[in-house]
Amino acid sequence: MRIVNLKAKGTRGERELVKFFNEAGWVCIRVAGSGSSRYPAPDLLAGNAMRRLAIECKMVGNDKKYFDRDEIDQLQMFARKFGAESWIGIRFPTEKWHFLMLEDLEKTGTCWAISVELAKRRGLIFEELIGEGKLLQPSEENRNI
Repeated sequence: MRIVNLKAKGTRGERELVKFFNEAGWVCIRVAGSGSSRYPAPDLLAGNAMRRLAIECKMVGNDKKYFDRDEIDQLQMFARKFGAESWIGIRFPTEKWHFLMLEDLEKTGTCWAISVELAKRRGLIFEELIGEGKLLQPSEENRNI
């Protein structure tokens, strides 16, 4: 039952972001089979006439989220081949969505991590990500990590 609830929570979060992007004048879709396909696929694809984003989404119940190497490698591979920026969207309890580039994740030995503090310090909130909060220039490094 717990796995079903976690999947439902993740789906709810992805749908929330799809709504945010579309209401902001972007287009955004959830990717069917992301995380369960043998082919790399992010949770969301979002874009406008200027930018394309490949986003891995996480709704977290505690104050830190760990990512294994394969999950990050697949996001990087997909984004590079698709010509998109790769981002992690994360939402901690009582917090807004924060978005981090892969280079902003904390390296912890064999995996990567995002804490609430790191997300607040290095991450962008939704309005900043889409360019309504501060001017963003997609970095070439983000595409080719």
